[in-house]
Order: sequence, then C-alpha cells, then structure tokens
Amino acid sequence: MAPVREDRLYAAWLLLATLGMRRGELLGLRWADVDLNGGRIAIRYTLVMVDGKPAMAEPKTAKGRRSLTLAREVLDALRAHRARQAAERLSWGAHYADWGLVITTEDGRRMHPETLSGLFVRQTKRAGLPPIRLHDLWHSVASILLARSVHPKVVSDMLGHATIALTLDTYSHVIPSLQQEAANVVAAAVLDPPQRRLN
Repeated sequence: MAPVREDRLYAAWLLLATLGMRRGELLGLRWADVDLNGGRIAIRYTLVMVDGKPAMAEPKTAKGRRSLTLAREVLDALRAHRARQAAERLSWGAHYADWGLVITTEDGRRMHPETLSGLFVRQTKRAGLPPIRLHDLWHSVASILLARSVHPKVVSDMLGHATIALTLDTYSHVIPSLQQEAANVVAAAVLDPPQRRLN
C-alpha cells in the first residue's frame, strides 16, 4: 500500500483491501458508524444508484448489516482522513455539502461509484500493478483469509455472506491448499504426538 500512502483516499483503499467491503458499503459509510476509540465500524448503509443518482439504502440482507474490527493501521489512516476532511470543510466553507460520510468528493458530496472505480484503476496503473478491478479486492480479502486458515464462519460474517456455504462455494479454489495444511497438521499429530516430544 506504500504507493498510495499519500493519496487523498488512502483510508478508502485500506478499508477495501483489509475488510473486503463492497464499493457501495464504503461509499455509504458514515462517521456516525465509525468508532475510532473502539476500533470498529458498522455497516448500516450502502450507496446505490437510483435513476443515475447516488442514494443511500440499507443492505439487502440482515447479514449485510454487520460490525467490523479495524487494524491499527486502518484506524490511523481513518484519523488522518478525518483531519483532512475537516480541512476540506473549512476550505469550501458554505459550499461544503456535509453528508456525514467518510468517503466523499473534496467538497463533501457523495461520490459516484464509477468515480471511485476509476480512481482505483488509475492508482493501480501508477503503482505498476497488473490490471485489477475494484471488486477483485473483495475476492482477494476472502482468499487471503481462508488461505491463512481464518475460520470460514469469520470470513463469511466479515464479508456479509448469507451463509458459510456461500463463502466456501465461492472460494472453493482456496480449499485444496487448506486440505493440504489440514493433512499436514493431522500427520504431525499422529506421527509425532505431544507425549513423545516431551520425552
């Protein structure tokens, strides 16, 4: 993430890359749903397009409404983002459109989802990364978590999936590596039991 550390939307890129938030969830995130002291955010709204204009809506499912824990680096980025946003509010004065949202345009307006996607593509090119869609970050987070043996229930809850089965079906390509790891764990326990290691 170093190439985008100074970017105005660094906090947005971190939220997407570490939490697996959907684009609409990120753009619908309000400061009222961010607990900087407790290190958590609540997904309560999503930004959707209605007749070509951005509007706020509740998540489609109960699982979509969820609370997520933030890593320290993400918290730091959010604090810096809030300070920058406060400076923008002062700069724009009466022309600032205060929607109470975390990710906005410089004058406080709701950001069009395609604008965010375009900025993401520009940043990946600038960083010399291969072509990747913004939505691919969501899949990357799930794959990384499962490959690192994070319990599928945790991954499912984090992504807002309706069921664990959906998570496992969607990311079945990660399962073979998990099975290999499980086989290694069982073999180690059987072939080198704790009692023998203590002697």
